[in-house]
Amino acid sequence: MCLTPHPITSAASLGHYLTPTPTGFTLHMSASPRNLHAARGLTAQALRGTGAGPDMVDAAQLVLSELYGNAVRACGDYVPLVAEVEAVPTGVWVRLHDPDGSRHPRRVPGVRLDDAQAESGRGLPLMDLLAPGWDVVTTPVGKQVRCLLSPDLGGAN
Repeated sequence: MCLTPHPITSAASLGHYLTPTPTGFTLHMSASPRNLHAARGLTAQALRGTGAGPDMVDAAQLVLSELYGNAVRACGDYVPLVAEVEAVPTGVWVRLHDPDGSRHPRRVPGVRLDDAQAESGRGLPLMDLLAPGWDVVTTPVGKQVRCLLSPDLGGAN
């Protein structure tokens, strides 16, 4: 993937503030379905602008959605979140910050990715596949979950 700038511009809107970076973005937002949709769209736009392939774009959107859902389950609707997506030579970073440093993602025991009956619990094993070594860091204002997606997920079109 080439790491060239993309055409995302700064924007403030009800419930979010976007800061473009040369190879991605930082989005401050309140958790809502509308803002999740916007974050997924920005992820696709930013990564396509760097030459990321469709598999990488899909994986980054999926990981962002999983982190977003976990934050809402931990903290509640309309919680303030900061999402960061950044293409780097070693892959794509997807980071999500929420204000609750005490509640970290937990796996549901006994759930397999191919379990058709499972109603939840597949997200973290999926993150293990897409971003092995993902981690959680406690910050002065909460926590940040950091995931590095491998460039093996898809290169330039």
